[in-house]
Amino acid sequence: MGGGKVTDWQGKNVTVAGLGVSGIPAAKVLHGLGAKVTVVNDGDDARARAQAAELEALGIAVRLGDGATLPEGTELVVTAPGWKPDKPLFAAAREAGLEIWGDVELAWRLRGPDAAPWLAVTGTNGKTTTVQMLASILKAAGLRTAAVGNIGVSLLDAVLGEEQYDVLAVELSSYQLHWAPSLRAHSAAVLNLAPDHLDWHGSMEAYAADKGRIYEGNRVACVYNVADKATEDLVREADVEEGCRAIGFTLGAPALSQLGVVDGILVDRAFVENRQKNAQELAEVSDVNPPAPHNIANALAAAALARAFGVPPAAVRDGLRAFTPDAHRIAHVADVDGVAYVDDSKATNTHAAEASLAAYESIVWIAGGLAKGAVFEELVAKSAGRLRAAVLIGADRGLIREALARHAPEVPVVDLDRTDTGAMLAAVQEARRLAVAGDTVLLAPACASMDMFANYNQRGDAFAEAVRELGAGA
Repeated sequence: MGGGKVTDWQGKNVTVAGLGVSGIPAAKVLHGLGAKVTVVNDGDDARARAQAAELEALGIAVRLGDGATLPEGTELVVTAPGWKPDKPLFAAAREAGLEIWGDVELAWRLRGPDAAPWLAVTGTNGKTTTVQMLASILKAAGLRTAAVGNIGVSLLDAVLGEEQYDVLAVELSSYQLHWAPSLRAHSAAVLNLAPDHLDWHGSMEAYAADKGRIYEGNRVACVYNVADKATEDLVREADVEEGCRAIGFTLGAPALSQLGVVDGILVDRAFVENRQKNAQELAEVSDVNPPAPHNIANALAAAALARAFGVPPAAVRDGLRAFTPDAHRIAHVADVDGVAYVDDSKATNTHAAEASLAAYESIVWIAGGLAKGAVFEELVAKSAGRLRAAVLIGADRGLIREALARHAPEVPVVDLDRTDTGAMLAAVQEARRLAVAGDTVLLAPACASMDMFANYNQRGDAFAEAVRELGAGA
């Protein structure tokens, strides 16, 4: 499984596909191991030229403006995870009988013989929060750990750095899993599956299959979502080590080999003696921040992976209490005139927005942006009973307006036909006009932000700033 000795790489011709957050570190690492590295990149803009100059100064060859042609003599391709599998470069590599690795595969192959095991998490939504919760629980147990992978901390840095870890909490995207054929986690979780990135994977089946790769070769536990049968199906299809167990998590009372919730308590009926009769209390629902249903599910998944690693119950409670969610994830901004204002700008797809809407009883919903091919019928139909009103913004707001007209015709809708920087303030002012005491004004856009904002963070910041202006004038 290892194999990162310099002798393995000395003089080996490696093509790295793509500059950027994973391509550049991969190129530097391989160059440092003695490989002859050529980086190819589709783009040839000012940023790419600056990145190329940095690599060329180290002696790494860079070819800009041509990511389609396989450099002569290539023996291995290492790709940035975002490159689609149907790229001509990969077709040429496969024709030449070459392996194609992503940055996760490279990190896995470069692990030393005493490397820390990986507890891995994927899913359409909730990955980052769950991995951060898991890292917090592991730290509470006194273990040396880090939240790494798709979360922003490079796995290559974690695997090759000076720091010694006992275990790693690893977030993996479907892209990364597609390019990681030999990855074998200690234990892994698929949190949920909903249509996403289908333009990249080609079909829902291919997307699910890439997510399911996370279970391959698991040693102790394959953690699945009882409420999402597709995740359990992936466990059934996985080829795992003998003795590896399927462990479910549920917001209801847990059956055997599950974690769940009983009377406001998170309980474990999987990693306990005599689980037919016994359940271990782990934490209270109130220890989960925020205690919205989908976030309790995240906490249960994190707890299951931690318990699979042998973490004691008290560490689960302490780790969940110590955890603070990232900004723009169902973040309570303020109460104004008895109305709560909540920023869930991170809800960039319908699945995430549905989870967010399920957390509140009476909602003035601010939604819209770039739909990325999504349809909103099911989301609106499921959430209609909770909607006091809706305020729509962004390029594809018409799709949500049409779904509301079909499935929630009695819900008042304000359609803001503007994309300037003041649009969010206008949306919040309209929401205030529509809300009554006890309501929640919820920014859960169900869409990407790039039509109006640089990213979802900026969109959430604009919402929070608009709410503060309301409060100042209250």
